[in-house]
This record gives sequence, C-alpha cells and structure tokens, in this order.
Amino acid sequence: MRDAKGKVTGQEPRSKEMAHVVFPDKLHIDGSMAPQERYRGIFRIPFYTLDATLGGGFTAFDPASVSHSEADSRIEFKAPFVIFSVSDLRGIDGSPTIAMAGEALRFRQRVPGIADDAALAGGIHAPLSGAALAAWNARQPIAFEMKLGLVGQDTLSMVPIAEQTTAHLRSPWAHPSFGGRFLATQREVTPQGFDAHWRVSSLVTSAREQVRTALGGGTRQQPLVLQSFDVSLAQPVNVYSMSTRAGKYGALFIGLVIMAAFMFELFRRQRMHPVQYGLVGLSIALFFLLLLALSEKLAFWIAYGAAAGASVLLLAVYFSAVLRSWKRGAGFAAYVAVLYGALYGLLASESNALLLGALLTFGMLAALMLATRKVDWYALGGGNREAGEPVSPAAAGAAV
Repeated sequence: MRDAKGKVTGQEPRSKEMAHVVFPDKLHIDGSMAPQERYRGIFRIPFYTLDATLGGGFTAFDPASVSHSEADSRIEFKAPFVIFSVSDLRGIDGSPTIAMAGEALRFRQRVPGIADDAALAGGIHAPLSGAALAAWNARQPIAFEMKLGLVGQDTLSMVPIAEQTTAHLRSPWAHPSFGGRFLATQREVTPQGFDAHWRVSSLVTSAREQVRTALGGGTRQQPLVLQSFDVSLAQPVNVYSMSTRAGKYGALFIGLVIMAAFMFELFRRQRMHPVQYGLVGLSIALFFLLLLALSEKLAFWIAYGAAAGASVLLLAVYFSAVLRSWKRGAGFAAYVAVLYGALYGLLASESNALLLGALLTFGMLAALMLATRKVDWYALGGGNREAGEPVSPAAAGAAV
C-alpha cells in the first residue's frame, strides 16, 4: 500500500488460484466394445458398452519447473488430484476406480478450482492420498491403472493427451468406421468383428495445448473440439438406404417395363392406350412405396419379395386382359420378375452397385438392339420405307 506521496506504507497479501496441468508420460487404452442395438420407434440405433483398462504413468514432478511472472511472489502447491473427463458423465457405467503407486483412489464428481462454466467442468477427480501422495511429494514417477466402464452411442472418441498414447480396441461389430484426427496404425476387420491399434505422439497433436487452454478459462460459449481418434459402429446398408437406392433406379425400371410393353404392342400389333401405359408406370412406382412400408415391419428380403410378387401378379393379370392372352401376360410378368431379381442383386451388392447397374443397363440395351437389328420399323409402323414418310389414310385404304 502507498500513501498520497507514493511512499510504501505497508503490504497486503493477495493470492490467485491457478491450475497447473501435468499430463501422463505414457497412456495405454485397452478395451473391448460390446455392441447392441436399441429401438426408437421403428429406428434401430447402435449403442456400445466399453470395458477398458487405462494404464500408464507420470514422470517425477519438480515444483521448480513451474515458472510464474509475478514479482515478489511464491507458489504454494495444494494437494494434487487426477482428472478424468468424458463428454457426458451419464455414460459412465458403474464407479470407475484408479490405483496410483498401489493406492486405490476414489473419484468425486465436482472438479475443484474449475468454474462451473469451464469447458472441462464436466469431469470427475480423485485427490492423491497415502502412498500416491507420498510418492508425488518425494518427486518419484507414479504408475497408474484405471478400470473404466462406458456406455455410448455410435462413436467412441479418445483424446491423446500423453507424451505417447497407444490404444487397442476390439469388438464383434463387423462394420466399424475409423475417423478423427488420427487413423488406426493397424486394423483388422472381418465378419467376426474388428481389432484396431493406435499410436499417437504428442509431437503430432495439439490436444494437450487445447486442454491447457480449456482449464485456464475456456468456456462453453463455443463447443470445445479436441483432437481425437475415433471408431464408430457404422450401420450396414439398412432398409432406408436400400429403399433409397432402389428408388434411384425407379425411372430406369419404369422405362424398361414400358419399353417391353411397347415391344408387345409393336410386334403383336395390339394397340395400347396412353392411359394403359400410365397405369403400368404407376404400378411400378407403387412397388417402391410398398417396399419401404413393408421393410419397416419385415426383414428387407421378405418385404422385397412380397412387394415384387404383388407387382408381378398384378401385371400378369392386367396384361393377360390387355394382350388378350394369358401366355402373353405371363411372359410379360416373367420379364418384370427378372428385372426385380436383377434390381435386388444391385441392392444386395454394397460395393459393386454402380458397376452392376451400368452392366444391366448396357445389357438390356444391347439385347434390345440385337433383337431388333433386322426389324423393318417402317413396315411395322405402316410407313413408306423409300420416302421415309407415313402413308396417307387414302392410300392405305386403297392398298387394303
């Protein structure tokens, strides 16, 4: 304190509480993900239960390594504690335990010294005590091991905060999706599940600096996005994506059916009204709606078979009457059934759908061109082949 003349008349002690973060030297995550599917209405949502062990160690801590810029001041260290943070504490399954230097430590919910609106305030902490605290004060390296159960939805993200972070995850889920900032260094995906390894050095990630910034006063005004490595339980092709893919072939499918109807009309000289063409196209369009509706209640292949069978039966009955022959109606229905079978093959192939679709289209066009390569279209249309002009009604009457 100073008087009016600026002379020091006394001193008033003041203190400022700050957090000093010490990261593990090594961190290894070893766990298994047990997948399960839960329902929200008619939708299936993938969940997982993680059973993991987090092991590693801290190097010896030297208080003299902590620098400060305040003149005529000193640092007084309080009892240290371990912080473990997850995006949502409700995902913790049971009570996690951690052992440091052979001492079992108990976690508490509220992290001291961190404001409620701080970015990492949602963590839990375990104060060091007993042998762990003695080892810390004696400036000895401390090993730790933590048992963790976690329940999550869809994606598991892990932040590499150690000097050297390694992870090993395995799961019977056969459709994983690896993402995040760092991809798996080794991974094996089979129909029986996946097995993946990660290895991330602090030299290639800024996650530690992001955590320091968050603990130093970062708030939730903007979401904190830490660099991480992720694995997701990706859904295989589900009924909605299958129905969407089927719908993308809808225009082509309708065109092929109408083309077949036109061929029947042309070669059998059985004229069809535009309304009849419209009804044929509408019946094929309704197949896709029926497929989607049934697939929400039944297995996709059963829904597809039921929708296709209903469509084929309807067209067989309709064209038997239109073409005045049940054989012609059955032949037309058989053609449509083959198209439905080919379409199902396209949908069942996740990685070759585009190739098979292109080959199907090319094959259908090639078959049509080869089958009609010797057809005299002018004769079928009743036109004048030499002049390329249609025959007038009077001339047609005279010719008859």
